[in-house]
Amino acid sequence: MAASVLCRRTLVGCHTFKCISTPKTLISASYPSGTLLQTASYNPKPLKLNIRDPYIPDKSRNDTPDWQKTGKYDGKLYGRYGSRSGIDPASLWPSHTELDKIIAEENEWHPPLEVMLKNIAAKQKAEAEKRMAKEKLIAENMAKMPKMIADWRREKRETKQKLKEEKARRDKLLAEARERFGYSVDPRSPKFLEMVAEIEKEEKKKKKLMKRRLREEQAGVPVTPAVTSS
Repeated sequence: MAASVLCRRTLVGCHTFKCISTPKTLISASYPSGTLLQTASYNPKPLKLNIRDPYIPDKSRNDTPDWQKTGKYDGKLYGRYGSRSGIDPASLWPSHTELDKIIAEENEWHPPLEVMLKNIAAKQKAEAEKRMAKEKLIAENMAKMPKMIADWRREKRETKQKLKEEKARRDKLLAEARERFGYSVDPRSPKFLEMVAEIEKEEKKKKKLMKRRLREEQAGVPVTPAVTSS
């Protein structure tokens, strides 16, 4: 029902369309109930060109804008008015300097096919070399991986063993301090630190004495007994 009413309104609009002087475009669309016609108005803005008496700026006048004195504007005038603009078309061609600049820009932004193929080949070669270098580095690192893992595990074991020895030494010093003072001592107390410094001094002395005995044994000198302090 709605489609039939719309179709009738469109037919009335088509009769009115014949009386309109402005150019319009017909757009047809097919519907199950019939054909729907629509009109699209197009009113282009007229180009104001005075062909009989065109405006040609006087470049010798001071009040003439600078942009109307350029070669670009001369080309626009010649394109609009042709020979009536009074412009020599030969003057619109670029000079030798401008032509060289245009050629240089064209070679830079639109190089010949041979140059483009050469650039593509050079780019592909550089990418291939970069990929091969990366693959070589990966292969070298993978070859070093077993040794790196073994070194990491060894360092881990040594660190664990060192922490274990430090803990055992600390517990031994705390037990010795408890036995010497008769009570548990705070490891941060001056008494404990003083005892540790004394023990370390005695240990260094013993190590020095053992090194001297070892040298004397290697040299064949009779070993002198150590004097124990009472």
